[in-house]
Amino acid sequence: MFNLIFLGRKILYGCMKIRGALETLVSALSPIEHAKASKNEVQPALMNSDLLSREVENISLLLSLLSEEDFYVRYYTLQLLTALLTNSPNRLQEAILTIPRGITRLMDMLMDREVIRNEALLLLTYLTREAEEIQKILVFEGAFEKIFSIIKEEGGSDGGVVVQDCLELLNNLIRNNASNQTINILGVLDTINLLLHGGPLTDPGKDTNGLANKTVLVQNKVLDHLLMLGVESQWAPVAVRCMALRCIGDLVVNHAKNRDSLASKVLGEDPQVEPALNSILRIILRTSSMQEFIATDYVFKSFCEKNPDGQTMLASTLIPQPYSMSNAQLEEDVNMSFGRMLLHGLITSEADGDLETCCRAASVLSHVLKDNNQCKEKVLQIKLEAPTPSLGGPEPLMHRMVKYLALASSMRGKEGKASTYGSMYVQTIILKLLIVWLYDCPSAVQCFLDSRPHLTYLVELISNQTVTIYMMGLAAILLGECVIYNKTIDTGKDAYTIVDAISQKVGLTSYFVKFDEMQKSLLFTSAKPTLPRKTLSRSSAASMSEIEDIDENESTDQKNEDHPILVMGLDSDFVLFVKELEAKVREQIVEIYSRPKSQVAVVPAALEQNSGESDAEYIKRLKRFVEKQCLEIQDLLSRNATLAEDLAKTSGNGSSQLEHRSSGGSERVQIETLRRDLHEASQRLETIKAEKARIESEASSHQNLASKLDSDLKSLSDAYNSLEQVNFQLEHEVKALKSSGAVPIPDIESIKAEAREEAQKESETELNDLLVCLGQEQSKVEKLSARLMELGEDVDNLLDGVGDDVGIPGEDEEEEKEED
Repeated sequence: MFNLIFLGRKILYGCMKIRGALETLVSALSPIEHAKASKNEVQPALMNSDLLSREVENISLLLSLLSEEDFYVRYYTLQLLTALLTNSPNRLQEAILTIPRGITRLMDMLMDREVIRNEALLLLTYLTREAEEIQKILVFEGAFEKIFSIIKEEGGSDGGVVVQDCLELLNNLIRNNASNQTINILGVLDTINLLLHGGPLTDPGKDTNGLANKTVLVQNKVLDHLLMLGVESQWAPVAVRCMALRCIGDLVVNHAKNRDSLASKVLGEDPQVEPALNSILRIILRTSSMQEFIATDYVFKSFCEKNPDGQTMLASTLIPQPYSMSNAQLEEDVNMSFGRMLLHGLITSEADGDLETCCRAASVLSHVLKDNNQCKEKVLQIKLEAPTPSLGGPEPLMHRMVKYLALASSMRGKEGKASTYGSMYVQTIILKLLIVWLYDCPSAVQCFLDSRPHLTYLVELISNQTVTIYMMGLAAILLGECVIYNKTIDTGKDAYTIVDAISQKVGLTSYFVKFDEMQKSLLFTSAKPTLPRKTLSRSSAASMSEIEDIDENESTDQKNEDHPILVMGLDSDFVLFVKELEAKVREQIVEIYSRPKSQVAVVPAALEQNSGESDAEYIKRLKRFVEKQCLEIQDLLSRNATLAEDLAKTSGNGSSQLEHRSSGGSERVQIETLRRDLHEASQRLETIKAEKARIESEASSHQNLASKLDSDLKSLSDAYNSLEQVNFQLEHEVKALKSSGAVPIPDIESIKAEAREEAQKESETELNDLLVCLGQEQSKVEKLSARLMELGEDVDNLLDGVGDDVGIPGEDEEEEKEED
């Protein structure tokens, strides 16, 4: 107990000594005021301040005392620091910046007891008058929140001198400091953003809340202020402009009235006023900021989303201008329409080898065309003049886009240096435009295939190992659209020809693997909703205000998949769209590949003999039909064999190895599909073979039956001949009796007629029965012959020689016998 009391007295004695020392130093730094002081007289306070502030260790020691528990130690330390700041401001400011946690300790004093807090307010007010770096650090440490908390505690506008000190400190933090001003504006924009997105995702009323907030905000002129910040105020920091533009996009997306309001807005002052959408497009085409391009592109994406009327309105302004006008700079014609400005951006960057502007314009055009066939047909009609008339006539805009897609691989940046990094996202954005354009639009597919090199280029791009995985995949998707939306019947452009090109030059298995690899790429697996929102904190706001934009030189060090424009272009909406389209492509290509080129509809009427057609011509036509069917069957068997070979190559490393691949789900599905198709084809072949054997057996039995019938017919003919011979003998005997005159002569002719009639009746009855049987058997033989011809058998060879050895007496023979 004695030791504790002794220690407590020692600490108390130490604190009293520190208090005394601090109080002495405060007095030494306080100026002596007397009326008769000369201006040239040495001022001890200034001299002492200079001596004390020369060593940074002294300032560090004083700041450490702010952590002491003794109230007076903290109080006198703050007074001493204020005195030093008054007499030697620059030196003290520099010292505080170099001391770790120096400003943090001063900020902690704002949450201390009232007297300490008020002294800290005065100190910070002096400290922030002309020190921009200290101003930024204070804001980063939460100065705004603490200042407003003190103002609220002191009664707000009814407060006294403390509130005045708080306002003075607040003004110091904002005055001549754009960064801190920006943080406030970013905070307001973040509040608007929260209102636009309604409640949490799990809230059923989220969409309703968001729509209601959008309506109210536009009614209260928020859209005008956002346009002023994001579009008109180019002096504002990039972070502010970008966030304002994103808020504009959120205001109009899925809100018809707000979209119409944006479309009707005009910016600028007379006489140079233009629609707000034109101004936003001008920013897209001219800005040097990548982040600003992404934000403005989001505005057009939001405006065109489920807005066919708005898309049609924008597409209606797409009118080609003369080539001389296309070389004009954007700033030379403020009155240029939206469509002319967009076309200008699409085609003017070719001359200097920089397709950056074309890429940006292509992104906007993809929004205008998305899910709107009317706009797609409209843009298909656009023809561009050739730079030199002698090089050819006008070419469709789509063909120019494909040309730029090929040129992008050799694109050069603004400084004339090759830019693989730039061509990577330029090609991707142009591929996206073409995919959106050809989707569910047969006329667009027809236009694309009108130039034969386009198909060749796509096939080569799919097999080009120097491009990225997702570029090969997107090229495969584009080629697949040329199959599933192909309605042409022209040879060389039809879907069958394209599938054949894929099979021969790429291979179906390799082609489908491109889809799987694309889906596994980082861009597709990590695709997020467009412009994901992050919570705005003091630190993030401060960092946003200081970073103007992504430096392209630094961006080249990033992985290609991390590029912001690629992330923008391949967002979650487009990734989902590609996945659904991929399934359609797979199904259609397999269906086309697994059936013959020209399916002939087997209509019974088509196999009947035409009127006026001779038997020989009819037989020749049937033979050609059978030969065609045989060729198509052979083609089908060949395709199945190819599928089997692809399956064998795919599973060449062993089925167990495929089973254990973590990412082999889709491959296994594909392999099982091929196995099932091959198994079904084998079963069909076995069934055909069995059917053929059955038909041959039936044909043989019917041939035997026909032989038997022929034999019966010969027997009947022999019986008839015997009857004729008997009749002849009777007639001879009758003649003999007539000549002898021995017996009464009966009516020979009557008897002969009766006998002949009776014999003829019996013969006709048997013949009719036989002919009925022959007709039934002949019908069966014809059906079996048709079936054999479908299976490729030569019916004439099978029936050759049947019935040749059977002789049936003709009517001429019978007449001769009767005459005899």
